[in-house]
Amino acid sequence: MRSLPINSRSGPSTILVGERLENLRAYCPVPQPVIITDVNVYDQYRRMFPPAPVIVIGSGEKEKNLNTLRRVYEQLVALGADRDSFLVGIGGGVVCDITGFAAATYMRGVRFGFVATSLLCQVDAGIGGKNGVNLNGYKNMVGTFRHPEFVICDPRLLKTLPPEEIRWGLAEVVKHAAIAAPDLFAYLEVHHKQALTLDDRTIERLVYDSAAIKAGIVNRDEMETGQRRKLNFGHTFGHGIEKTTAAAHGQAVSAGMILACLLAEKKGCLAPNDTARLAALLEKLELPVRLEFDTSAVLDAIKKDKKKAGGQIHFVLLRRIGEAVVDKVTIEELAAVLADEKKNGLNLSL
Repeated sequence: MRSLPINSRSGPSTILVGERLENLRAYCPVPQPVIITDVNVYDQYRRMFPPAPVIVIGSGEKEKNLNTLRRVYEQLVALGADRDSFLVGIGGGVVCDITGFAAATYMRGVRFGFVATSLLCQVDAGIGGKNGVNLNGYKNMVGTFRHPEFVICDPRLLKTLPPEEIRWGLAEVVKHAAIAAPDLFAYLEVHHKQALTLDDRTIERLVYDSAAIKAGIVNRDEMETGQRRKLNFGHTFGHGIEKTTAAAHGQAVSAGMILACLLAEKKGCLAPNDTARLAALLEKLELPVRLEFDTSAVLDAIKKDKKKAGGQIHFVLLRRIGEAVVDKVTIEELAAVLADEKKNGLNLSL
């Protein structure tokens, strides 16, 4: 097991890569925490849970809303949870978002931790203290900044995931490599088959390196006023596509990263061969470089993005593989890229 510290305003947080779900009780500061999980994780792993009351929510992005939070609050009240209670979210990104939000707001704040059961959650969603829910389909429109005391990343839990969820998690690994780690990017280019088949050594490196990248950025910019914005690479277009199509988050971010690269090319800060290299890696990982979408609907979703200020939006542009910058771009510039892609398709030298 290896650990990574995050020093936050809400207190220290530790990412535990390689720790086991069975050891959860050792990290809980109370004899009996309250566990929040989803129906799928509960069915698969409840025998590994420590003795504790369990709140079970539905599965999937549709559950990430204020109605689910209300039900969680009501069950916490029924259980007699108070300010000395400790919540543990065992699940993927949705469960951890719901748990973190509930912990940050129930009785004005209780302590909490995570056991991340999906690759997406282990490399990205469970790390960094952002806890948000969707509002009328708009991603993470309501949320808090508050860190879990620990995030357990048990690699064995990934073995029961369907193949598509592994691919979606790998999209976030590619994102981290593209913005900050050229060595990790090159490693993925060589070991993409091992990543898809969950080779133990490969997955351990990918989870640890991704977590280390995100933890390092969060330690420098917890409240997303500067460097942390780089973690949104591919997400401006991606969230718009996710909101308006049936694409999963990882698929939308994958296509969004390519659109972001096309914008960087237009602005003269990225060479086309770097875009092609990114596209080639995504295709090796069985991720889409292009998705069908309605341009006006995607633009409408982007206009409601949290990163928008006035007529501009903080946007992540690659300079090269492993280096990103944040710049303000106009909605018109984003519209031009979408229109171009729609008219001419992708022109990539794969």
